[in-house]
Amino acid sequence: QVQLAESGGGSVQPGSSLTLSCAASEYSFSNYAMGWFRQAPGKERKWVASIDWDGHTAYYADSVKDRFTISRDNAKNTALLEMASLHPEDTAVYYCAKSRRSTGRTADLRSEAQYDAWGQGTQVTVSS
Repeated sequence: QVQLAESGGGSVQPGSSLTLSCAASEYSFSNYAMGWFRQAPGKERKWVASIDWDGHTAYYADSVKDRFTISRDNAKNTALLEMASLHPEDTAVYYCAKSRRSTGRTADLRSEAQYDAWGQGTQVTVSS
């Protein structure tokens, strides 16, 4: 059974940086794209970023472009989300997800329907 475990969340001040990590196991990690989503209190879960199977192509929501960086280490079965210049609006539970697809070139990785496994989430709180 696919296992995804996020870590690295916490409480930080506006303008700070934070890196989330997603450890994957029980499947061929390097064959599939990965994504990060977030859910703010009282709101629907939203797509944040995705990365193709080989790590060469990344996709970002407009709200995080130029501040967040998604990456992966296929040798370590790990996906990362580096977050910089955090805003209070970035406060949310962050989830990593395994895509059914290998690349966003042939699938819309913004859609939750393209993912078939999810982690438990990690809380990120940005507040002064």
